[in-house]
Amino acid sequence: MKFDPPLRRGRLVKRYKRFMADIITEDGQALTLHCPNTGSMKHCTPDNAPVLFSDSGNPKRKYRHTWEAVQVAHGHWAGINTARTNALVAEAIAGQRVPGLSPEGLRREVTFGDSRFDLASGGAPLGGIPSGGAPFDGAPDTFIEVKNVTLGGGDDEPDHGLIRFPDAVTLRGQKHLRTLMEVVAGGRRAVLFFCVQHTGAQQVAPADDIDPAYGRLLREAVEAGVEVMAWRTTISPTVFALDAPVPVLL
Repeated sequence: MKFDPPLRRGRLVKRYKRFMADIITEDGQALTLHCPNTGSMKHCTPDNAPVLFSDSGNPKRKYRHTWEAVQVAHGHWAGINTARTNALVAEAIAGQRVPGLSPEGLRREVTFGDSRFDLASGGAPLGGIPSGGAPFDGAPDTFIEVKNVTLGGGDDEPDHGLIRFPDAVTLRGQKHLRTLMEVVAGGRRAVLFFCVQHTGAQQVAPADDIDPAYGRLLREAVEAGVEVMAWRTTISPTVFALDAPVPVLL
């Protein structure tokens, strides 16, 4: 995911009302950004932290600028724009950069039961045409649920490289785990993909102290055959991209 022009820089003043953040730009301008993140953003709002933000260029938008990333503890960067997460993973899969996940028939926002998964792939090509970008119909072979992961330690904690999910209780995430298990029970492949938008990530684990029910369901899902993948993201003013896989500790 490339940014042209590059993302701009500033300093965080405060995040408030969940979807707003005040910053001071490098040239001293006060701006209010749209904050596209519904989570608690624990450890992602340090006082006076450097931030990266984009400009929609649309003067009709009430808040034309969007908060994209923040510098967190130990100098690492965290990507907080959850609207980017699915695109980052889809881009990597389409580019055949994620071993084990095929770009064949890749599509977004696919319904299974009463849940909607972020990505899916496989299925029968229309007219029996093999791959080559042909449109696909029918039920996908693989359902992929993507989660944005940013919860690292604070400044007063060692830089252990352990990044956790979730940063708040997530009933929606629990529901997705149950449906992923239904996918496996129905004979299809289910993948939970942790898109770790934290440049200090060395490993990923469930945040059992924050949402113990999610942790229990995650382990149950793995035992039922749900696959879990986690990839760290590189973050700069010019590009965000999946960088390397990291282990998941259960």
